[in-house]
Amino acid sequence: MARLFRELKRDNETWARRGELRTPHGVVETPVFMPVGTQATVKAMTPEEVWDLGGRLILGNTYHLFLRPGHRIVAEAGGLHSFMNWKGPILTDSGGFQVFSLGPLRKVEEDGVWFRSHIDGSEHYMSPEKAVEIQEALGSDIAMAFDECAPYPCDHDYAREAVERTTRWAGRCKRAKRREDQAMFGIIQGGVFRDLREKSASDLAELDFPGYGIGGLSVGEPKELMYEALEYTVPLIPSGRPRYLMGVGSPDCLLEGVARGVDMFDCVLPTRIARNGTVFTSDGRLVVRNAEYARDHRPLDPGCGCYACRNYTRAYIRHLIKANEILGIRLTTIHNLYFILNLMRNIRAAIDEGRFAAFKKDFLSRFSAN
Repeated sequence: MARLFRELKRDNETWARRGELRTPHGVVETPVFMPVGTQATVKAMTPEEVWDLGGRLILGNTYHLFLRPGHRIVAEAGGLHSFMNWKGPILTDSGGFQVFSLGPLRKVEEDGVWFRSHIDGSEHYMSPEKAVEIQEALGSDIAMAFDECAPYPCDHDYAREAVERTTRWAGRCKRAKRREDQAMFGIIQGGVFRDLREKSASDLAELDFPGYGIGGLSVGEPKELMYEALEYTVPLIPSGRPRYLMGVGSPDCLLEGVARGVDMFDCVLPTRIARNGTVFTSDGRLVVRNAEYARDHRPLDPGCGCYACRNYTRAYIRHLIKANEILGIRLTTIHNLYFILNLMRNIRAAIDEGRFAAFKKDFLSRFSAN
């Protein structure tokens, strides 16, 4: 596979950088946010709508697609792109985070993890080799190595064992890999322990992955600890490789991540809070389902150009949500995805024009005020 990532421009005041990912299904400009299509769909949206909003790279999940409908069925359909009718690139998470979040429903062994399905309680086994097999059947452009995500908080010994096992599993994933048209990223672990992050990054760099995920953050730790971990982890990632901060999607964290050199992000947050009647605006979060908006005939965000804001009011969208009408959560989802994807467009333009630091300051001063 040709070189995956190319850096185009670097900011003079921060670690922010512009680049591009070259995949079999197209070029993706970075920094990029990936809408999450956990079960082969971005919730409440058609693939065409996600594309029209500016989404170019989406995420699918190995754990969920393995359980339902099954990776073999997806492979029979011609792979995940054909199955869900998505024309752009896809990254698949290995399922490691989902498996390890099952708590008492899973048992970790050196060879892999036994777990019970959250759907029907049936028992399954996931190993590094199985995670690779599933992702190759799904046919994603970028696959993730199977890792052990330590919880927050945890002690140093627990985090160290997770780091060491993640490295061993990463090596097994790389040896199991067969598809030449699919890139594979290693995942740096280590919790909030600097020495473990350094060890994880060093060990995975020796395996020479074409890109690196930064895992085990945004799992409950204070944002300040996450930012601190990024500051000492990002410089350890080999030069010229994409840096992917996993599971982060709030506007403030996206800006802070970009400022620390992160290229890729994903998170269910924009679509999840949309289903709860909450939207992002230039002035912070707005809970449109609240009674105070029953007679508010303004758009969700007066400065927004999305379909929802061009055509509907807070009062109408609140009515839809309170009445449990599907259109309500479709409109809040359209708005939130547009808001985040537009933020990333503006970030890329600010880096190109040498004004990212000023853009970040201005955006956060308004967004965080409320």
